[in-house]
Amino acid sequence: MLEPEFITPQDGHKKQDCERAAIKRWVQRNAERLGRHKHTLLGDDLYACQPICEQFLQAGFNFILVCKPDSHVALYEQVEFLAKIGQAEQLELRHWNGRFAERHEYQFVNQVPLRRGEDALLVNWCKLRITREDDGKQLYLNSFVTNHTLTRANVVPIVRDGRARWKSENETNNVLKTKGYHLEHNFGHGQQHLANFIITLNLLAFLFHTVLELLDE
Repeated sequence: MLEPEFITPQDGHKKQDCERAAIKRWVQRNAERLGRHKHTLLGDDLYACQPICEQFLQAGFNFILVCKPDSHVALYEQVEFLAKIGQAEQLELRHWNGRFAERHEYQFVNQVPLRRGEDALLVNWCKLRITREDDGKQLYLNSFVTNHTLTRANVVPIVRDGRARWKSENETNNVLKTKGYHLEHNFGHGQQHLANFIITLNLLAFLFHTVLELLDE
C-alpha cells in the first residue's frame, strides 16, 4: 500500500497547502523507490501542467492525465491545426456493451506543446468519443495527455488506462465516503494531527477489509 500524502499546511510555509503541492511532495518521497520501475501515474486535469509533468519524468515515472480544452488552449490550437491538415490520426471501433452497439472514435497526435513558449514540454494527446450506434447519442467524451508514444496499436489501451482512474475513484474514495467509513466526518478534527490520524485508521481498516474480501470465502 502506498502511503498517502496529506493536504495540510507545511511547516515553515505561509501559503495554504494544495493538491499540486502534495503530489510534488509525494513524487519526491517515492521517486527513489518507485521511479526505476517506470510506473504510469494517472491524474485529472489539475496535474496536466508542465512543472508537474516534468517532475514525473525526472523521477522516472510515466503519466496519463486528463487534458481539458479550457485549461490547455495552446495545445488544442495545435491539435485543431493538425487535424485540419490531416495530421491527426483517427481510429474507429464498434463495441457491443450487452444492450446496444457503441461507436468508439479515437483521435490522437504525438509531440504537441503542453503550453505556449519555446520551452514547452512536448506531450502526446488522445481523445475518445463514444456514441450510440442507433441514435448517435454521445455517451462519453474525454481527452488525455501522456508521455507514451501513441500508435494505432496502443491508443486503445492507453485511453483505457487513463479511464481506469475512475475505477479507483469509485471503488475507493466513494466507498470511504458512502459505505460506513464516514471519511468526510474526519475533516476538521483536532488542531494538529488528529484528522490525519483518524483518516489513516480509516485507510488501514479499508485495506484489511479489502484483503478479507479477497481471501475469506
